[in-house]
Amino acid sequence: MNTSTATTTDALGAPVPVVSYSPVVLSVPGRPVDLQVRVSVPTTGTGLPVILLSHGHGPSNNLSSLNGYAPLADFWAAHGFAVIQPTHLTSRTLSHLVADAPGAPDFWRSRAEDMTHVLDRLDVLERTVPHLAGRIDPAKVALAGHSLGGFTAALLLGAGLDDPDTGKVVHLADPRIKAGVLLAAPGRGGEVLNGPMAEQWPIIGAVDFSTMTTPALVVAGDKDDSRHFTDMGPDWHADPYTLAPGPKTLLTLFDAEHGLGGIAGYDAAETTDENPARVAALARLAAAYLRTRLHPGDSAWRTVCEALTTGPDAVGRVESK
Repeated sequence: MNTSTATTTDALGAPVPVVSYSPVVLSVPGRPVDLQVRVSVPTTGTGLPVILLSHGHGPSNNLSSLNGYAPLADFWAAHGFAVIQPTHLTSRTLSHLVADAPGAPDFWRSRAEDMTHVLDRLDVLERTVPHLAGRIDPAKVALAGHSLGGFTAALLLGAGLDDPDTGKVVHLADPRIKAGVLLAAPGRGGEVLNGPMAEQWPIIGAVDFSTMTTPALVVAGDKDDSRHFTDMGPDWHADPYTLAPGPKTLLTLFDAEHGLGGIAGYDAAETTDENPARVAALARLAAAYLRTRLHPGDSAWRTVCEALTTGPDAVGRVESK
């Protein structure tokens, strides 16, 4: 075992076996289909902090659902978090059921509301998942989202959105969420939103990051050039850091494209930058960031950062404000 791996393992503790339970079905009035979630938790431990994980909108049939993002969910659960993954209405697994439902195709409001519904019913999840009752700490909640999930996370962390239907600014922040991780999230709108997909998904450019006050780690790949939305280059994905007030931290991953090494699923052929070591490093860094944010005084973030973002083998660079 190399020194950096040993250091990060020590900082986060040894992994423990994980139990994953799905689907937990939550009936939500007015939602065209029930809300289904996966809950992944360590087999031991109490006072578990919660990570809500919002999936993106990729080309696969199942990764954009509660069945995706196992490389992150498994690692985070093995290191002491209760990871909760909903299937949003944008999932391809639901396309045949919700194509004509109000809010289609982006379901921007519903995606954010899914997380609020989950938090409203943590007690139901605890009762439903075997051996989970009494083990969750509802005061320690974080939110992570990839790509379109990063867009959803921004709204729940305080960003405003110009509702195209009403012209009014909408705020969907949930104060129960104490910290966030935005993974390859979309950036600003305006003139830079000039790619061929901009007209199909104008909602992407309607976000105002200036009110996103909740602490967050913004993760951007320095090769993530989303030409279908913008010609701004990889810096576009750093906008949630650049345009939001502190406290924020930016992790720029070297040589990473939109999949950030393959976080959406194990051995996903759609990943253009497959790199298991990068995924492992990102999982560690995100876990350390959230641990320190949710447990003030914990040194995990500083220790893991030093191990993985300094020296000749650094996976990326970090800056904060």
